[in-house]
Amino acid sequence: MTPEEIDAVLTAAEHQIGESSVADLRAVGFWRAVHAVKGDPALINRFADRIGAIDGAAFTAWARLLIPISIGTALALIAAALGVALIALSPSAAPWSGLVFLAGTGTLIGATHGLGHLVVGRVAGIRFTAWFVGRGRPQPGVKTDYATYLRTSPRSRAWMHASGAIVTKTIPFLVLPAALAMASIPGWVPVVLILLGIVQIITDIAWSTKSSDWAKYRREMRYH
Repeated sequence: MTPEEIDAVLTAAEHQIGESSVADLRAVGFWRAVHAVKGDPALINRFADRIGAIDGAAFTAWARLLIPISIGTALALIAAALGVALIALSPSAAPWSGLVFLAGTGTLIGATHGLGHLVVGRVAGIRFTAWFVGRGRPQPGVKTDYATYLRTSPRSRAWMHASGAIVTKTIPFLVLPAALAMASIPGWVPVVLILLGIVQIITDIAWSTKSSDWAKYRREMRYH
């Protein structure tokens, strides 16, 4: 696409957002324009702020729940700490030690996915605007400031997307030594942890590589 064509698409997207509570950006070619911009640093410098504003407005209309980034991050850290506490206290929770250990593991998995994106993204220079729960997406996520996202290198964008998946897939294996070391934790808990880790990996291969974190990783690496 030429710069003039991109400008026309962005103008159409801006008009649509101004006229509708939920804009169909794909219909006006917005994401095709974004694809063209990503491949040219000069176009990124020219259009990143407009694209970021359009994306932010459309996202706000789409999300079911938005939480300010500082509050959401604090809540995620508290949830992660709760997960660690449940794991640490599980030996004293007999006869429910195994279930408490797994509850802590699940809490830790849920809390660290978004934190993984956030930490890696911030190191790369990507800013985030909010935590959110979207339509058809029960798991909380973190929303990028798309202008800063575009100005970050494709490799950094790719690893930001991959980071959440990597963190959650490693949690069961990271807590496995603790389950093996705690004498009061039932022997079936390590088996469940291993199975959980394997199932998550299979799920990533079957689904995430097509429509989630790993799909976005592959998409961004194509610009590298």
